[in-house]
Amino acid sequence: MEPELIEKELISSLSFNDKVEIKQHPELRSQIDKATILGNAHRSKVSIIFYDDSGLKRVDTTIWAAGTKFICLKGGVWIPIDRIQEVKI
Repeated sequence: MEPELIEKELISSLSFNDKVEIKQHPELRSQIDKATILGNAHRSKVSIIFYDDSGLKRVDTTIWAAGTKFICLKGGVWIPIDRIQEVKI
């Protein structure tokens, strides 16, 4: 399935309420950590492939911060880590 490309500004209107089991990339945490460094040091964009309640999405943006449950994008937009399939650097 090809992910739907969306703008970062639309993420806050998406729903993450349903219980969804997804197959995450085995190196996802490492991908997030590398992307966060790139976002802060070089303002580099990455592709984040994730699921909301309606299906697979992709956003091309920078990751500013990463916690244990969420990543924070530029502009204070949050995505739950358990919904992220992969981060392409």
